[in-house]
Amino acid sequence: MSELVTGEAVALELRPAKLPSRALAVLIDLVAAMAAYTIVTLVLLVATASLDEAAQTAVSIATFVLVLVGAPIAVETLSHGRSLGKLAAGLRVVRDDGGPIRFRHALVRGAVGVVEILLTFGVVACIASLVSERGRRLGDVFAGTLVVRERVPQARSGFLPPPPPWLAGRFGQLDLSAVPDGLWLAIRQYLTRMQQLDPQVGSDMAQRLAGDLAARTGAPVPPGVPPAAFLAAVLQERQVREARRAFAGGPHTATPPGGGSSAAAAGAFAPAPSSSAPASFAAPGPVPASPVPSAPTAAPVPNTPSSPPVSPAEPADGRSRTGFAPPA
Repeated sequence: MSELVTGEAVALELRPAKLPSRALAVLIDLVAAMAAYTIVTLVLLVATASLDEAAQTAVSIATFVLVLVGAPIAVETLSHGRSLGKLAAGLRVVRDDGGPIRFRHALVRGAVGVVEILLTFGVVACIASLVSERGRRLGDVFAGTLVVRERVPQARSGFLPPPPPWLAGRFGQLDLSAVPDGLWLAIRQYLTRMQQLDPQVGSDMAQRLAGDLAARTGAPVPPGVPPAAFLAAVLQERQVREARRAFAGGPHTATPPGGGSSAAAAGAFAPAPSSSAPASFAAPGPVPASPVPSAPTAAPVPNTPSSPPVSPAEPADGRSRTGFAPPA
């Protein structure tokens, strides 16, 4: 990675293109330019067949300059540093401050490229690119440009590598209650990014984190176990415990106190009876007497064919509704 500072004092981390990728991009550009030059030359030979030799030579020189020099300059200017070869190789020409190039940058690169690429068959460009720290050729040095990689392979992040199978369940007796959340977070971040770290830096960090974890749990790292594998195994053990605790405390596995049956558990969650509820749902215990006695309810008289229907105006016992009883 190369750090470039923009005009706004912002540091950009860019990856300069190396010689193989640049050589591939130049080769593709040269093949495309030579194909276009051959086609244009054949067309001009047919069109200028009636001209004299001097005119044909002038047309040939103009065609060479326009196709092999002017066309690449125009393409890089219009595409902001992405020619056909650079587009195929995933490269781009930028300024030293990381900004897009303009016509003057492309003009200097193209003019110097005629000497160091076309006339010397790329020998000068290869030597200058190998000597330069950022792989720049002479055209880039004079133009103040840099060829960088646009398509950088992204490392896998956010993925926790599983511990070795022979460590599964080996740390089930560790006491993890004294490990702080900050240390768990540091271990998780290290495991998800350890493939992006320098091997020496990653090894030192794994040993330091493993030592801190061993000091918190009170159990040293087993001999022969790599620190990274130890961290992954202990972290997996913590996740297993959390998952077991979460599922064990769920509503589907809860049992009532005392080991009662499901009916007793259901009765424990039954709603409290109200005054309008039926007697069968009343709570046990003495029922207070009502202050107003209720009147007896007459039993209904069955309506049979042998007995005439009782009229609503007269009661069944022959008494009047006025409350007066005749003398016997």
